[in-house]
Amino acid sequence: MVKPVVIVVGADKGGVGKTTVSRTLLDYFSVNNVQIRAFDTESPRGTLKRFYPGITEIVDMTATADQMKIFDTLNSGLSVTVIDARAGLLSSALASLRNIGFLDSARSGQITFAVFHILGSSIASLDEIEETATFMTGAKYYLVKNFINDTQFFQWDQATYNSYFHRIKHATELTIPKLNEMAYEQVEVASVPFIDFVANKGRNDEPANNSFVLRGYVRHWLANVWSEFDRINLTELAGAKSATRAGEK
Repeated sequence: MVKPVVIVVGADKGGVGKTTVSRTLLDYFSVNNVQIRAFDTESPRGTLKRFYPGITEIVDMTATADQMKIFDTLNSGLSVTVIDARAGLLSSALASLRNIGFLDSARSGQITFAVFHILGSSIASLDEIEETATFMTGAKYYLVKNFINDTQFFQWDQATYNSYFHRIKHATELTIPKLNEMAYEQVEVASVPFIDFVANKGRNDEPANNSFVLRGYVRHWLANVWSEFDRINLTELAGAKSATRAGEK
């Protein structure tokens, strides 16, 4: 039996494209035939659930009852659990995981735990790395530079950039490239996973009428994102092999 995998996607500031990264992860695992479920902590409304209503539950990570919904069911047979942490709650969410003994279970090898830390472009984001890294013993820690919003990452001071990133010896850097703005907007309007937009499918799996050009932009972008996931052998977390093919189902 494959041990449970828990992936937390978060940041300590909003507007960095956190949920976009969660969506690419869910699509990636789906096309690689990995069983997945997701928790959206943007309670009570939810953002991730709009795109993945069938596999996503909205929870409040600070509520004990909702923590039980997530962590008391890790052996439910679904091998990967993706938690889209509400903006500003990454550090407090990790502290909660420490307090319930989850981090100890990860350190002992009972659970595979990974954090995708979505970075902003300010020095404050670099400070977040130091704070978050204190929880990362026994976990896989990914520092994600997400260019979806045209973010510029510390290009004005390479020395500052290096001084922070080189302190975290066990972290792995990932880059999410920019997606054509019109293509991104149309996927938002359609409220479907990226892979369904590319496959020209609607919310109920019915044929859609998405632009051929915009579908091409999304397909190309998604292939580049997934090549980053392949580079870090992401499917191996769940005991699977990558079968992704250029953003197509």
